[in-house]
Amino acid sequence: MFQARRVVKNYVALVQGKLEGEGSVEVPLIADWENRPRQMVDYELGKAAKTLYQAVEYLPQQDISRVLLTPITGRSHQLRVHMLHLGHPITGDKIYHPEPQRSPLNRMALHASYLAFTQPLSGVPVEIKAVVPF
Repeated sequence: MFQARRVVKNYVALVQGKLEGEGSVEVPLIADWENRPRQMVDYELGKAAKTLYQAVEYLPQQDISRVLLTPITGRSHQLRVHMLHLGHPITGDKIYHPEPQRSPLNRMALHASYLAFTQPLSGVPVEIKAVVPF
């Protein structure tokens, strides 16, 4: 179901800086073999990756934006690399944020908030919502 893109997933993240509006990030990703487990953008050899984003609010005191993220593809570290590519790394991300200690949390500020799919045997729609703790 994931490969066929029949699962809807949403995440909430706190990203560094003021991110406004909504849009998509479509840059191909590949493993950064010399710096595993890092992934990186590679226009020549990378695999297609797409993330939709929507800014929810900006917290000027902390210079952080709350963002809704919807991955269309499911590459390793996709959301993290795509936000970094936009110039807004996820706070607390010890791999991709240049200053992860700036996070208001004691962890990376990325949380799965919604999952929806049709149960393959019964055909019943399933929706799972999670409370975001930040």
